[in-house]
Amino acid sequence: MSKHYPLATSSWADEELDAIKRLLSQDQFTMGSYVKKFEDEFSEYIGSNYSVMVNSGSSANLLAIAALFYTKNNPLKRGDEVIVPAVSWGTTYFPLQQFGLKVKFIDIDPETLNIDIKILKEAISEKTKLIVAVNLLGNPNQFDILNKLCQEHDMILFEDNCESMGAKFSSKYAGTFGKLGTFSTYFSHHISTIEGGLVVTDNEELYQIMLSMRSHGWTRSLPKENKVIVKNTREFEESFRFVLPGYNIRPTEISAVLGSEQLKKLPQFIEIRNNNAKYFRSLFINHPYIKIQKETGESSWFGFSLILANELSDLRNELTDFLEKNHIECRPVVAGNFVNHDVIKYFNYEVHGELIVSNMLDRCGLYVGNHHFCLTDEIDYLYEKIEEFTDSKLKTTLAQK
Repeated sequence: MSKHYPLATSSWADEELDAIKRLLSQDQFTMGSYVKKFEDEFSEYIGSNYSVMVNSGSSANLLAIAALFYTKNNPLKRGDEVIVPAVSWGTTYFPLQQFGLKVKFIDIDPETLNIDIKILKEAISEKTKLIVAVNLLGNPNQFDILNKLCQEHDMILFEDNCESMGAKFSSKYAGTFGKLGTFSTYFSHHISTIEGGLVVTDNEELYQIMLSMRSHGWTRSLPKENKVIVKNTREFEESFRFVLPGYNIRPTEISAVLGSEQLKKLPQFIEIRNNNAKYFRSLFINHPYIKIQKETGESSWFGFSLILANELSDLRNELTDFLEKNHIECRPVVAGNFVNHDVIKYFNYEVHGELIVSNMLDRCGLYVGNHHFCLTDEIDYLYEKIEEFTDSKLKTTLAQK
């Protein structure tokens, strides 16, 4: 039987299946008490005052950005400037476009693959109202510096932490440094609820705005005393009262019971992922033709990036074909340089400086998966195939010279 290194695998066991069976014996599957239970458990685990569960990490980003437009004091406005790293997933950026923000793309750090702090300092202007920090592939940002910059320039910090559940910086969980932070619980992520996501915040007003916007923008989801609206004393009139332009991005009870079971296992999952990362780094950290991501704080290692050195920089597609042929699944490093995607024509945006590292990553980068079980054999197999590929291509290159 040939060896296989998959991109993602299920982390469910009997506990998750039993939880679904218990739920199926009841008569409510739409959002209810189990969603609230999981939200409370997640808040306690992550160290945040409030959590709002939604149907995906992408919806979490949408809800978080939307909420910032409806606060009573200093809301975001269309045309405000937001600085973002040029490398992330599409739904990091789409809510920014949909709410009419002016998006300023800047380059990433070549070592950490997160936002380049030096370039960020240069890019901030009097128009900058929001910084989006993306914790890429499990790796947290330098939040001591980011928070200081936001305080100095009166900017909001928002964390897209959808790839980095369980990561820490200075003993504090990533996703809790900004005014809002988002998480994904999709199949390939650190815990899986089929589809799902969460937004966390310590701000009560934002929390209540999100409760309303998650469910149509109505008042029914709000407590009697709240910071959004004065509720009518007649429950009938409040049942279909709309006060914010909302969505229906509610999760199901099935996703919530799965989340509760998976959250119990998250510390063990992170420990195993970190052990896999230690082994991966031991093999690749000094590789002459492959560069890997440098850890900031305590990464939760969503996956392992591999960036081809200059000698082989034009061979990324050949390498990915070779790996796939040998049953090693791989993908681009998220969306690569997002400015290179066709959808950018719909954005109001500018590029600050040159996106040198982002373009390099776009052309030369890929990543392979990390998992909740030991990957020593798979990583050995990956290393063996990388060596086979680089040896072959270098000999060909030298022969041609």
